[in-house]
Amino acid sequence: MARLGIHRDFLEDLIDLERPVQRKVLSAIRKFEQATHASIHLEKLANVRDDRLKSIRIDRSVRGIVLAPESGDHFTLMKVLPHDDAYAWAARRQLSVNAASGHIEIRDSVAIETATEELAKATTVPVPERLFSHVPDEDLIRLGIDEQVRTFARLLTDIAPLEAIKGYLPGTQYDALYGLAAGLSVQELIRELDFRADGETIDPDDIARAVERTPSRITFVEGPEELMDLFEKPFALWRVYLHPTQRQVAYGSYSGPAQVTGGPGTGKTVVAVHRARHLAAQGGRVLLTTFTSTLAESLRDSLRLLESDAEVLERIDVRHVDSIAARIVRDRHGPYAILRDAEEQHQWRRVIRRRGVQYNETFLAEEWRQVVLAQDLRSLDNYLAARRRGRGRRLGPLQRTQIWHVISEFERELGDRGARTYETVCADATRILSEQSDKPYDHVIVDEAQDLHPVRWRLLRALVPPGRNDLFIVGDTHQRIYDNRVSLQVVGVHVAGRSTRLKISYRTTSEILKWSRGVLAGEEIQDLDGGTDSLRGFRSDMHGPTPELVGTATKTDELRTLTAKVRTWLNAGVEPGEIGVAARSGPLAQEAARALEQAGIPARHLSRNQGLVEDRVPTMTMHRMKGLEFRCVAVIGAGEHQLPDPRSVRSVEDDELTHAHDLQRELCTLYVACTRAREVLHISWHGDPSPFLSDLASARR
Repeated sequence: MARLGIHRDFLEDLIDLERPVQRKVLSAIRKFEQATHASIHLEKLANVRDDRLKSIRIDRSVRGIVLAPESGDHFTLMKVLPHDDAYAWAARRQLSVNAASGHIEIRDSVAIETATEELAKATTVPVPERLFSHVPDEDLIRLGIDEQVRTFARLLTDIAPLEAIKGYLPGTQYDALYGLAAGLSVQELIRELDFRADGETIDPDDIARAVERTPSRITFVEGPEELMDLFEKPFALWRVYLHPTQRQVAYGSYSGPAQVTGGPGTGKTVVAVHRARHLAAQGGRVLLTTFTSTLAESLRDSLRLLESDAEVLERIDVRHVDSIAARIVRDRHGPYAILRDAEEQHQWRRVIRRRGVQYNETFLAEEWRQVVLAQDLRSLDNYLAARRRGRGRRLGPLQRTQIWHVISEFERELGDRGARTYETVCADATRILSEQSDKPYDHVIVDEAQDLHPVRWRLLRALVPPGRNDLFIVGDTHQRIYDNRVSLQVVGVHVAGRSTRLKISYRTTSEILKWSRGVLAGEEIQDLDGGTDSLRGFRSDMHGPTPELVGTATKTDELRTLTAKVRTWLNAGVEPGEIGVAARSGPLAQEAARALEQAGIPARHLSRNQGLVEDRVPTMTMHRMKGLEFRCVAVIGAGEHQLPDPRSVRSVEDDELTHAHDLQRELCTLYVACTRAREVLHISWHGDPSPFLSDLASARR
């Protein structure tokens, strides 16, 4: 009986097909596998470079391209395209077996030949100065680089032409060349690129055997129903795919804490997950952590995709920071109550009334968190001597003394009530750990590091003994959505000489990134060591439509526009779960879900602890978008009275610098929401646009 393998490239294309065509693809697969002689459904193609490529009819105007080996009954569906496009695709492609990995490869031979000819005409640089002049042919052959690709590679003087034809080269060969250009050694690439290690002789003409060796690219399915289960798999696969240039970062060895930075979609989280698995596989006790339970669950899902060995997974503890602190404090002191935001404000007001001070509860709470707790100040003398960097209002000694007594009384009242805040739980957990010589973990890996308060950094530092590979830190300060600014050095984490910056986004199109960078234009973003961060050099090689900005007169009109846009995406074959709708406020996001449901579009508003559902369009706050990705994103409510959120921006009169920080945080929140989109971004508002968008919106008119 014939078996049909599904190439991963086809899986990715299948999601883009309209639903009627998807159903016809499934019908064609069913007929193919039920036939006594599967080849009767295949048509020979004329004018192709590889006669093992055949055509299969999907409908009158759509064709599939199937790899049909010269012997055997294992076939592989490579592509489904409109009739002429399918034939043109097949005419340019050749299949081969990689001599190093034994895997099946596919290339656009015409494009490689053309690029080689153009490069030969343009290259005047002497051979010793070319990109791979230091790599002998025998090493390129060991890496599976065949003659056609070697000829092209020998002409390169920089990496740009290699990146330009990435989509036409066999994937493993591109990865090997890119890794060499990035400074990886031949031995490192051999270890990381899944080359044969079992001594099997590789027959370059045995395509059928090569297909069997390539489970990462080809999946055999037992009928259309199993294929339906794979629809979402491509998006799961890229969540854990590690580019060769990132492997050295994830699998390296460091003499102390190491840091990885980079913009949205550069693979920071993927690097963190791979590093957790790598260290656990070596026998270490690993903590993989972040700042919310939602993001921790996402990390846990990615880890399960990457690793199936139960023993390795048992050595990896995936928890958000506050959960770790809570466990430590409860184990020592028993249950306790967390003070809610409203209760905390009420307690500050009571102390202020008793003390008769002129400062309001907002200013005092921030002074406590951003100065006293952040610097672990435990006496009036410490507070009088402390630097208040990032606090706009100047305070003299008398004012500081007065404020210290207010804060001290607030803390005493907390103790009397047996209550804590999340920050004080972390501080207590750190003190408990400081009394212990045996630490809970051998390695701590931190994702979304930019949003952690200094008290949480001290806890993380205390969780693992200082030494080789102790802390691995991943973050992007352009995505800071909470006002937690920290210098790692101050909290005892020193990453000098062990910091890597990722510059290529593998998720979001160049057009979306360019527009989103414009949102932050002119902003000075503080990094994690007291310096300034930059998006310079950050790019994407993927392209798509320019983000769409739409203003309407009323909220009703805006929601009607949203409904029409989501319906357009659904009709184009985008699944409901691949669409994300974000608003600055929860109520507007809830209204969007109701509007979509009333229009017959399945939707669901995501609260803090809810997960995504495949068959519903999720709506959520911009903060809830953190850590998620969607094919299409609609950012709604980007009007002057909604963005920035007036409740989240403290007044200039209270503190000028805090006001500026609040505005920057709101900008970063918008940046985060927009960069969740992989392919399409739609931004809308009713009334006048947000001041964040006014210039950008005017430029589009």
